[in-house]
Amino acid sequence: MHSLYQSDRPLVMGILNVTPDSFSDGGRFDQIEYALEQAQRMVEAGVDIIDVGGESTRPGAKEVTVAGELERVIPVIKAIAPLGKPISIDTSKADVMKAAVDAGAAMINDVRALQEPGALQVAAQCQVPVCLMHMQGQPRTMQQAPQYEQVVDDVSRFLKQRVEACEAAGISRDLICIDPGFGFGKTLEHNIELLRDLESLLTLDLPILAGISRKSMLGQITGKEVSERLAGSLAVALIAMLKSAKIIRVHDVAETVDVMKVFKTIYS
Repeated sequence: MHSLYQSDRPLVMGILNVTPDSFSDGGRFDQIEYALEQAQRMVEAGVDIIDVGGESTRPGAKEVTVAGELERVIPVIKAIAPLGKPISIDTSKADVMKAAVDAGAAMINDVRALQEPGALQVAAQCQVPVCLMHMQGQPRTMQQAPQYEQVVDDVSRFLKQRVEACEAAGISRDLICIDPGFGFGKTLEHNIELLRDLESLLTLDLPILAGISRKSMLGQITGKEVSERLAGSLAVALIAMLKSAKIIRVHDVAETVDVMKVFKTIYS
């Protein structure tokens, strides 16, 4: 297993969206100085990985060109690299992956599981850890009518196929982690079923990343707006930890680090 994943506790991945239109924090950190300040806050709070994204994947979001995405993420990666924490690049574009790793990113986090043109090949060249996520459909339309035969089995089968494609392309298995893709082409019922049965993905024998922070499923359950979903986010973070998730991807780093510390103390 790659050293990034080697820890006796769940890792906290902090979300740094340098986009004008992300669902939760769009426009808040799309200036370099603000992004750097937010990254510094995360580091002080105990973040393990900082996940930089330059294209919103919320339902209905606009597509971003390669040039536009590079313009957003590369200066930020260079600015925060001296903070000394591993940086993940949240992208599906091969050119962005390559440029981000060259600029200092240590991980590729792809909601499309390296299915875009050239992505597999670039990830194999870069030889950094990669996260493969399951998504049904495309971000702009994925929530219109998602359907599954059996959501946990379908997600597991897709991830297994993508892992095999990665290995065939020359990406070592110990570089790979998997993400069931909560909220990406899934109804509330699908999301609940996936979280309840998250341990079943352990049959793939790979680290699991869970990203549920502030998502609409929490709004559906609690009736709260995005800005008021901290308690719900912490609840699902703890559930994911209990169900063996290795990486918890969150907006609220300090609070999630506290949850992780309590979890580790009780369950170590």
